[in-house]
Amino acid sequence: MVITHTKASIEEMEKAWHGDIEYVLKSLYSHEYVYECAVLKTCNRVEVYVVSPKASSVLFHFAKEMGASSHIVEFYDHEDSLKHLLRLASGLESMIVGEDQILGQIKDLYTTAKNVGTIGPALDTAFSKAIQVGKKARTETRINKGSVSIGSAAVDLADEILGGLTGKNILVIGTGEMGTLVARALAHKDMDVVYLANRTFETAKQLAEEIGGDAVLFDNIDECIRNADVVISATAAPHFVLRKSTIEKAIDGRNKELLLIDIATPRDIEPGVSDIGHVKLHNIDSLRRINEKNMEMRRGEAKKVEALIEEEFELLNTQYKRQKADGLISQLYGQVHNVREREKQRAINRLSSYHTIGDIESEVLDDLTHSIVNKILAEPTKKLRKATENDEDELMDTASRLFNLDNKK
Repeated sequence: MVITHTKASIEEMEKAWHGDIEYVLKSLYSHEYVYECAVLKTCNRVEVYVVSPKASSVLFHFAKEMGASSHIVEFYDHEDSLKHLLRLASGLESMIVGEDQILGQIKDLYTTAKNVGTIGPALDTAFSKAIQVGKKARTETRINKGSVSIGSAAVDLADEILGGLTGKNILVIGTGEMGTLVARALAHKDMDVVYLANRTFETAKQLAEEIGGDAVLFDNIDECIRNADVVISATAAPHFVLRKSTIEKAIDGRNKELLLIDIATPRDIEPGVSDIGHVKLHNIDSLRRINEKNMEMRRGEAKKVEALIEEEFELLNTQYKRQKADGLISQLYGQVHNVREREKQRAINRLSSYHTIGDIESEVLDDLTHSIVNKILAEPTKKLRKATENDEDELMDTASRLFNLDNKK
């Protein structure tokens, strides 16, 4: 299930999310038909991956429970989900094509889901391959050449709107991952001064020293807003950081325009501030035009990445097929070896009634029975592996019924 910036506004994505990642994972995993699950939540996407015999039904009801409007939700089948994940990790599905941040976010979500215990062999294979392909796309192509992020795109947007940032005062609120990207992008611009505000002053101070800006106490941002030309807010706060009343008070008496750019999810700036005179408010939805320019520059590299993804997708499918065969073969070997062990022990017991059986005799019997089993199963093993590679599901099903194996593992 996918909800992204391509169909949903920032407001719609906010409404389609409730609770934290761990809560959502546990909630999904508690469903009787969900065997594995993972969730990705970023500033411009909500994605849910499940391994389930009734995936469509589970995800449809989950989207309904989240209150996500049907026109913003996309549902993918098995193959489309895998291709989408590979494209996502490679930067092709990002609002800013080729950005590197998404790969780190996928790694984080994968780790979180593993720690919660909702990742199994199917998703482990998919996410491991996606991370590998994401790295490969960035080393074998130039998709991330001069790579930009949401943070640097916000700076480009300000530059475009104001016709340049030379001599401007900029206030950045928040010095987490996104705020740091904003600050570092600003470090390359010819501005008057960059003010950095964060709840933890020391964090703001460290980043300010790195980029040559000034750290300010969070409680003093009103004065900074009064003197600022641009405010870019990127905190992780669950509530509005800048309210309409705060902005009205801060700009009272000034005539020059104030540009506000909100790249936080949930939003940092109360939407009502756009009603204030001399104030322009933009959010992540406004960055789409920056992406259009970015996509034009990277179109050639994107084709190379798409070709790489097709190759890796085939390898991933082959890997899944082998795992399916290996699972069935493992069950078969386990079943036959259990019989071998019982019959070997029965033979030892019978022989022991006539004379003493020592370690050497036991070892010979063990080697003999082990060798017989392996020789008998060698050809069926080859046939089953070949069958999965050629999508001969009928043979797999026949073997499952014949030996009473679980073909779903």
